[in-house]
Amino acid sequence: MSGTIGIVWNPSKVGEEELRADVAEAVERSVSAGDAPPECLWFPTTVEDPGMGQTAEAIAQGCGVVVAAGGDGTVRVVAEALGSTGVPAAELGILPLGTGNLLARNLGVPVGDTRAAFARVLAGASAPLDLGVVDLRTADGREERHGFVVMAGFGIDAQMIVETDDELKARTGWLAYVESLGRAAVGAEVVEFALRLDDAEPLAERAHTVLIANCGSLMGGITLLPDAAPDDGQLDLLVLRADDPAAWLGTMKNVMWDNGLKRLITGAEQAQSSGSTAYLRAGRVRVALPAPLVFELDGDEVGAVVEIDARILPGALRVR
Repeated sequence: MSGTIGIVWNPSKVGEEELRADVAEAVERSVSAGDAPPECLWFPTTVEDPGMGQTAEAIAQGCGVVVAAGGDGTVRVVAEALGSTGVPAAELGILPLGTGNLLARNLGVPVGDTRAAFARVLAGASAPLDLGVVDLRTADGREERHGFVVMAGFGIDAQMIVETDDELKARTGWLAYVESLGRAAVGAEVVEFALRLDDAEPLAERAHTVLIANCGSLMGGITLLPDAAPDDGQLDLLVLRADDPAAWLGTMKNVMWDNGLKRLITGAEQAQSSGSTAYLRAGRVRVALPAPLVFELDGDEVGAVVEIDARILPGALRVR
């Protein structure tokens, strides 16, 4: 492909020389003889700006494709910058360089092979991708708005991020999250809250974890929300209510068997809820919490919140 590609890259994930060499080799292998190679413009992220300003600058300089080269946080920020108006400002490319690489895994982007991932960008085919947008009220009364492309929520997933040892994560990658899961389960307490789906009346709910998802798969091939699709214009919810060992066993059976292997065998079309696990769908999800709880977006902790208002922007992105 010709044209201009902006590469928003996180220097903490990979050295510039190494990344430029991989990109150059992918271009050399992908561009046919006689075709003009694309121009690549480089925009490193900073601690102060993890990608929002860089993406805006790439668009201003005429980039028709903006590649997020980094971890889930970089991908999330670039996606938010490209799709927050509901109309794609440019196409999104992904070079997964982080620990989780959740969107890349859900979309089948090669992980651990930068050249192959960039070759996919150069192939030219693109597909629609929904963008989740969430308005949050924090514990100190501030209002924040964020985008997400995989999943957001509170409870075990957010607590697991808090409990994960950074040094262990640096050494073992995503396996560090597994080590923190047990401590997260202990730290997540069942709370009562109000849950409102679309324009329905608020429901009194009781749970320790709520996941609001655009994509359903995690690391290690684990699928938590089997109905979630990144381009269906819906948010999928997983509500976990288990509060004792028996209920936890029921949750594991529901997730791993009823909506996992059994579903593959029987070809069931919809996820099945149970007493300790609920699968829900909506275009808008609002939650009012009685006390602040830690909230996460695509694997990044964003602090404690008391109100959540999430909605989906169908087809807000085009992804390579």
